[in-house]
Amino acid sequence: MAIGDDFSIGANKNVRHSSGTTNYTVLELHRWLQDLADDASASGDDIMDITRLTPSDRSTDNIITLINGYNIDDDAAEYLYDGSITQDGGDTIYSGLVVVGSVYGSTTLQVVQDNALYDTDSPFWGVGINSDSANNILTRMLIKTRSGGNDIDGKRIRVYAREWGATFAEFSVTMGLGNSTAAIFTNEDLNNSTASGTVAGWTTITNTEGYQNIDLSNGNGARPYYSQWNRASYSINQLYERSKYITRRGTSETIHGMDGELFRGITHQWDYDGEASGPFNEDETLSWGSGVSAGTGVLLALDDNGSDGTMWIQLLTGVPPVDNTSITGGTSSATCNVDGSVTARSVSSVFLGQSTGTSLIGAFGIGVEASDLTNNDKVFDLTGTQQQPPNNVTFTVYGLVSGEDRVLITNNNSGAPDTTQMTLSTALTGTTTSIVVGSIPTDTPQTGTLRVVLDDGRDRYIAYTSWTGSTFTTASTSWADPDDAGSGNGVYLGYIDKLAASSTETFTLVYNADRTLFGRVRDGGGTPIKTFESTGTLSSGGGSMTVIRTSDA
Repeated sequence: MAIGDDFSIGANKNVRHSSGTTNYTVLELHRWLQDLADDASASGDDIMDITRLTPSDRSTDNIITLINGYNIDDDAAEYLYDGSITQDGGDTIYSGLVVVGSVYGSTTLQVVQDNALYDTDSPFWGVGINSDSANNILTRMLIKTRSGGNDIDGKRIRVYAREWGATFAEFSVTMGLGNSTAAIFTNEDLNNSTASGTVAGWTTITNTEGYQNIDLSNGNGARPYYSQWNRASYSINQLYERSKYITRRGTSETIHGMDGELFRGITHQWDYDGEASGPFNEDETLSWGSGVSAGTGVLLALDDNGSDGTMWIQLLTGVPPVDNTSITGGTSSATCNVDGSVTARSVSSVFLGQSTGTSLIGAFGIGVEASDLTNNDKVFDLTGTQQQPPNNVTFTVYGLVSGEDRVLITNNNSGAPDTTQMTLSTALTGTTTSIVVGSIPTDTPQTGTLRVVLDDGRDRYIAYTSWTGSTFTTASTSWADPDDAGSGNGVYLGYIDKLAASSTETFTLVYNADRTLFGRVRDGGGTPIKTFESTGTLSSGGGSMTVIRTSDA
């Protein structure tokens, strides 16, 4: 097939694609035009011969310029590759894009230009055109990068691979004359094997967007993030799959007010001062600069002190600002000035981060509810500091009768409650809201119950609402005689100390070291059993105990 079978030249100098599906190099276009230009007279639908002005000029095999008014349109450009076409005296440029690498399955690459998908999420190149497997070339095409005398977003584009079931990838490139190259590599994602139609129904997985603090109870206190994902009843890997679903090719989901296909996460942050007409609104589009210094970004997180603060954004178009650049909010109309240097942040191919199948390695700033994480998960706060939850382990007592069994689980001391697990540092004689002991075990739950050994030998039950250092906080309680306890008396934790409310009872604490527990269960009521006593180990994987019910009827 010759290019002249598929292209025509009008009297108005319009070079157009007229039929066929074959693609041609820009050099083949130039050779065809020059071949017609030396004809004695025009024929057919090609108005070109020796009498006409020269239609094209070749700088190299990959750089062609249409001159003297000759031009192609966007449709014709879809059937050309391997170089650039410049026309309209330089006011219009179609740049050559070459994508090298390897992708899994029938991945359709996407191109993002000026914060929009180039030719939708089902583009003309499909799963790849003009490929060359011997040279690892996935696809070659032309991308319009200059129009009306203006570069389209500085000729910057991003190439995406966001195909369901495959790993995601992206590559940013600034286009020019000739060919520009992007490299994309993907593989089968073994942690993304669920059918997309199934994941579509996981709507109870939710996200609270914007700046917020989350305390993982790891000793570092509340730390800042720009999201707080709630995985509901789903696993951490299913949360990962849901994040891919939201941003996959063809998605109709939105995140932070954006088309999911365009969302990447935080790319830049900066401090600001001089705020006026504020506050700014999270998820609004910010703008700054003009000409080559212009840019826009969506405000993903804001720590606003009223006149100054910190912004975290995803860059949408243009270039990031610099020190003292004026920033304007698109919906708030608030303004401020960048205060100091701008920090670039690396983005993850999947905005949530990486899944190991059983745990999450979060991307920068991604937050997840503390109760939805385990000590195998890692997240990174908005300072870039890794945060890892402690190992919360659970001990379960099975085989209970709800409403009848009284359950006591304590630290073990030779097959009995460890009544001197702690000792009082200060006598309890009056009314107080605290109990001070010599030392509180580091794995003690933040709330729970205690037993205090009184001077008359009774073990008094009391709940505590918090503890710090060596002090338990309680409700206001009278310890007047005969409920008094002298300094040095024993104090011990009732990890479970209650009437059973179900067939199982549990408690959770932060694992520090293996702990041997003593358990006692009694039911002397309607279906009496002989006292059950046993020990069990609470290890790094938790622990359990099952009641053996021996009738005492």
